[in-house]
Amino acid sequence: LLHRAGQRAADIFAEEAKKGGLTPRQFAVLTAVSLEEGLPQAELVERTGIDRSTLADIGARLLGRGLIQRRRSKEDGRAYAIKLSAKGVKALSKAQPAAAAADSQLLAGLTAAKRSEFLQTLSQIVSAGGKV
Repeated sequence: LLHRAGQRAADIFAEEAKKGGLTPRQFAVLTAVSLEEGLPQAELVERTGIDRSTLADIGARLLGRGLIQRRRSKEDGRAYAIKLSAKGVKALSKAQPAAAAADSQLLAGLTAAKRSEFLQTLSQIVSAGGKV
């Protein structure tokens, strides 16, 4: 059921965000980067739950579209620190209303109390998982 709910969320997001041109995973990466600029790719894996190889592909696509910038990390010369470009900030800003609309549409069948309980439960599931 959780997998099906995730698929439904992705479908709703895709429908809402088709003008913005971001996938749910691209949105997740841009959001994570916006919350803490300079994150290394390994940390983005932890924050988004996207596996390393998929994240590398998403990062390459975002870089190719000019939505992110990367530079060698000062702490670890083998790693890249990721930050949003001005174009990435715009794309994320443009996609945020669609993401909010998708969330609202997905959770519309729940009362406010159930919605809050559901989101708390999801947070507990994610937190209990430790490292992804």
